[in-house]
Amino acid sequence: MKLRSEIVARDGIAFPGRSFVEAVLRPIYDEAKTNLLLPMIDIHKAHLVMLVEQGIVGREVARKIVAAVNSLDLEALARSDYDGQYEDLFFRVEDLLLQYAGDVAGNLHIARSRNDMGVTMYRMVLRERILEAIDAAIKLYEALLAMAEEHAGTVMLAHTHTQQAQPTTLGHWFLAAADALSRDIDRLKGAYACVNLSPMGAAAFSTSGYPIRRERVAELLGFAGLIENSYDAIASADYLSGTAAAAILIAIHIGRLVQDMLQWCTGEFRRIRVADPYVQISSIMPQKRNPVSLEHARALLSSAAGDATTVMQMLHNTPFGDIVDTEDDMQPYLWHSLLTLTRVLRLLAAVVTTLEVDRDYLLEQARASYANVTELADTLVREFGLPFRTAHRIVAIAVKETMKHGGEDVRQLKVDIVEAAAEKILGRHLGLQPQQLKRALDPEHFVAVRQGRGGVAPVEVKRMLASRNDILDGMKIWLHEARQGLQEARAKLETAWSELGTLG
Repeated sequence: MKLRSEIVARDGIAFPGRSFVEAVLRPIYDEAKTNLLLPMIDIHKAHLVMLVEQGIVGREVARKIVAAVNSLDLEALARSDYDGQYEDLFFRVEDLLLQYAGDVAGNLHIARSRNDMGVTMYRMVLRERILEAIDAAIKLYEALLAMAEEHAGTVMLAHTHTQQAQPTTLGHWFLAAADALSRDIDRLKGAYACVNLSPMGAAAFSTSGYPIRRERVAELLGFAGLIENSYDAIASADYLSGTAAAAILIAIHIGRLVQDMLQWCTGEFRRIRVADPYVQISSIMPQKRNPVSLEHARALLSSAAGDATTVMQMLHNTPFGDIVDTEDDMQPYLWHSLLTLTRVLRLLAAVVTTLEVDRDYLLEQARASYANVTELADTLVREFGLPFRTAHRIVAIAVKETMKHGGEDVRQLKVDIVEAAAEKILGRHLGLQPQQLKRALDPEHFVAVRQGRGGVAPVEVKRMLASRNDILDGMKIWLHEARQGLQEARAKLETAWSELGTLG
């Protein structure tokens, strides 16, 4: 049975039902006028320039179309509401051009379709969002490197399986975080390379019988090249899934870092102190400094990953062809994911840059910890020729014995306890000297001797930082060149468009 309230007609023309408008058409229109209007106009311009250059559209017709496009009130279109007169923003703009230029405006649509236009607009929006996310990620990468340099010698405890494991440095941790982020940035750059290819000229999916030049349109729109196969240009969605995957991964990976930093803010850890602009107070507890900036970051990163995951779910089991599932309903989820990611990365760059660290407290905590005893086992191997497993057993017994008698601080582990453990395992004493034991249990010595490639020794962290700063410079150059390429293409397009309007 038809719902009469859903059937609307004006002057004999059927209009979309109210539920269709509210659920689909109005949200799509609102997203389009906000995000797709300017790319649509650029596509109009680039396509017409190419049509004229190829002799497909005459100069007189071109001038009329140019005048019509230039007469569009883009601000009014951006403020407009969906009223049911047109299926979408594309047809609204097309009707305005027909009103301004007459039927010749229809020639603007020669050799193209809403299919190739739509995918091109999506790619133009998406590449800007990716560049914004990369920019923010580079800023966070730079902040992490700065902290790694500042704290290359700041000794602290590292944990495995949530338990104190071995001494490390805060700088080594920040450098590890930066290295992981650099790979996420590489994935975003890879997504950008996939997105920054032009589908224009594919038309519906089979190209056109007109002698078009697809490369020229790609050049004017700032694309690095073409998606050559015209069916691939319309049907493939890997530019979406690849970007979504990159967004999901960076959100998850950065979320793990945030989780650590939130734990470090606790009074029990006292590793970092978030600066005043990034905390909030309690309404009842005067002492509280809640690191809510990190909490918001964690939640928003999950949101960004969720929006990108929605894209993956909407892609699942869709046909390999032109289909609504990959279009207007889906695209905003990916845009929003990247916008959220960009905001959070910028926030975290500011938070990391302004963190305060109590180096003395961290060092004292490390000095008291049994996490140093790996080096004691290594000392028994190096200086007394014991097999490592034997040395490991001796130290384990010595630690257990010390703790059994209330030894909460590793400095309560004495030579006689180690010798008793050696007697138990070897049947003899080792001759361990107090100075040897003291040095073996010193966390600063622990990190200093671990100079193997990639190790925690400050000298090794500083060596690695030199190459990471080169990587940072490369990232900045890449971003500058990508943005400059788009700016140069825009300038080229506007020049060609201006010349088109004045052709005699």
